[in-house]
Amino acid sequence: MKRQFYSLLMAGLLLVGTSSCYTYQFSVGNGAQTGATVTQKNHYLIYGLAPIGTSDPKQMANGAADYDVHIQHTFVDGLLNMITFGIYTPTTTKVTR
Repeated sequence: MKRQFYSLLMAGLLLVGTSSCYTYQFSVGNGAQTGATVTQKNHYLIYGLAPIGTSDPKQMANGAADYDVHIQHTFVDGLLNMITFGIYTPTTTKVTR
């Protein structure tokens, strides 16, 4: 009984720890027109408080006037965050022209 309780507790903690996926999305101009996508990682320390390297959506759009930007914590980003106990917190930026 005790072993089953701990198994359920660990499964619940894993589920709660990986369930939230931060997503931020916005459009510039009229939004994506051609469907060309560029993806880049952003690197942060201490739960995102200290940026090491961030992407520039304007540069990723390669001069396009209309594009969509989608910034999110993917499953892999969350996994890396969990493994490092929040010391390293990556995000993924996707720009669609």
